[in-house]
Amino acid sequence: MATPESKVKKQVVALLKQYGAYYFYPVTGGYGRSGVPDIVVCWKGRFIGIECKANGGVPTALQMKNLMQINEQGGIALLVDETGVGVLTMLFETWDKYGIPSQGYLAELLGNDDKPKKSAERRQVAATQAEDGDPLRTLC
Repeated sequence: MATPESKVKKQVVALLKQYGAYYFYPVTGGYGRSGVPDIVVCWKGRFIGIECKANGGVPTALQMKNLMQINEQGGIALLVDETGVGVLTMLFETWDKYGIPSQGYLAELLGNDDKPKKSAERRQVAATQAEDGDPLRTLC
């Protein structure tokens, strides 16, 4: 039986295939690195890390640290749940038409109704693993 998170991953991968993106699921056991995003992507010359969660799921502090490091190095870091897959589709459509961001980009594509947080506040929330999110919010 498929888990809610695996359903999100399947939808994200379908989108990546539609756009011809290179992607893989990193192995984190053994010699792998913990906390890396669920899906690592290279599309149009840009590095993208996508962390998938079931609706209402909260990333661990280590997962958020990895997403922020991707952002700080100029990559694109996305946190997506099943309600945010449609927004992710719109992002790819927009990036395909107008170009993908050239600087770091960190966003949550989640469906809960909390108010947006400033970047520094979000880092603190990530460190304490508190719940946070808006349908689409640029974090940094």
